[in-house]
Amino acid sequence: MAISVDTVYKTVLLILNKEQRGYMTPDEFNKIGSQVQREIFEAYFEDLNQQLRIPQSDMEYSDRVAVTDEKIAEFKTENDQTVAEKTIGGTNPFTTPSELYRLGSITYEPNTATYKEMQRVGRAEIYNIRKAPLTAPTTNYPIYLYEDNKALVYPDTIVNPLHVKMQYVKKPTDVRWGYYSGNLGQLVHDTTVYGPNLLNNGGALLNITTNPTGITTDQTYTNLTTTVSPAGGTGAIISTVVSGGTVTSVSVTTPGSGYSVNDILTVSQSQLPGGNSDLDITLTAADFNSGSTFGTTNFELHNSERTELVLKMLLYQGVVIRDPQIVQVAASRVQQEEVNEKS
Repeated sequence: MAISVDTVYKTVLLILNKEQRGYMTPDEFNKIGSQVQREIFEAYFEDLNQQLRIPQSDMEYSDRVAVTDEKIAEFKTENDQTVAEKTIGGTNPFTTPSELYRLGSITYEPNTATYKEMQRVGRAEIYNIRKAPLTAPTTNYPIYLYEDNKALVYPDTIVNPLHVKMQYVKKPTDVRWGYYSGNLGQLVHDTTVYGPNLLNNGGALLNITTNPTGITTDQTYTNLTTTVSPAGGTGAIISTVVSGGTVTSVSVTTPGSGYSVNDILTVSQSQLPGGNSDLDITLTAADFNSGSTFGTTNFELHNSERTELVLKMLLYQGVVIRDPQIVQVAASRVQQEEVNEKS
């Protein structure tokens, strides 16, 4: 279960403000939060290695090996050719998914009834295995060499990435506390899940390229459906404010999906009574999450890490604002947490 990035941010701000230790901007929080998440995540593997050498309790919830593995399980996954960051590339050698952190296993699955786990071999072994008649790899006993983020599979007749499955631990996604400016200039948290090509939910669309005139009633028109040119995107619903018979502002009500920069959203003339033309809006980079502050990505860490996450955020913020007292207190608390977990 993910940890709410909004909860962590507000907790860190509360502690800093209570002690009058300054302010953490959203950009600082996002960068420090991503660093802290990666630091905690990478420590799991050393923790697991350490716990494997220590006798464990067989009491429920007290087995530290199982507890650590449960934290890593948040990041265990399998490739999916329909998702960009989970895609296997190439036709042999196969390129691993871009989100991969540590490779677990590779299986050969040419159909739903066949499931063969490939044997991983080193460069020194692969030559002898291939040339020996009794050990030569076959589709029933495939092998692979993993180098340079590529899997070289034998027999080399295996060329379809749809028949290859990779099970692995993925990298944590960078956190993002998304926001927009409220009516009073305050920062308002945007709860929409971040997508680089997602239209800003509630964001203003500023590039009106064709603005109708003569609209009968000055009011806010909501739930206006759109078409797009060129075709590709779908589902965007917008609201418009009409004043003086023409559109003065446009905002996104439902972001839809599949849109790109320079796409033209069109609201038909029939939805704006009395208007002398359709309303056309050309999308710019600022209308998408990747070009704005909109869109949120939560921490992907196990929920049990919330305390350590807050403490380490405070530690790094103490370094940023050059406050040795914050660094000392936070570092002490982090160290105590780690001693309690590992002793």
